[in-house]
Amino acid sequence: MSLDVDVATDGLRGPLPLARQTIADLARKTLRAERVRDALLSITLVDRRTIARLNRRHLGHLGPTDVISFGFERVSAHDPVVGDVYIAPEIGRQNARERGVPPREELARLVVHGVLHVLGYDHPDHDGERESSSMWRRQERLLRRWAVRRSRQ
Repeated sequence: MSLDVDVATDGLRGPLPLARQTIADLARKTLRAERVRDALLSITLVDRRTIARLNRRHLGHLGPTDVISFGFERVSAHDPVVGDVYIAPEIGRQNARERGVPPREELARLVVHGVLHVLGYDHPDHDGERESSSMWRRQERLLRRWAVRRSRQ
């Protein structure tokens, strides 16, 4: 069993709400919770411009978003899960302000959210439906389990 997770900051400056090791640990915990035994996962923290470029090129959407994930197809169930997750901490901070939660909690949410997308989870694009989706409920249960919530900060 090998859950290899690499976290890169892509030259971002300033303090991050979560340390790179904590981000990697959250990703591994999510993989374990989903019973993944072998994975190669890359998580890259990027700036607003980079995430907007990725959003346009790969999803056809204009403007920045908070997280984009790419899960690569497995030939068989025995192959490792392979995926890339791109997170924009600046957008995460905006989301945190809008939701009234600490930036640390929101970045943790984006890590779990991105990993779940790599694993094939999906949700509707509409905001009201998104947060009532089974994916969102799973993500929030995992965050509560690991106490990456405001009550523990």
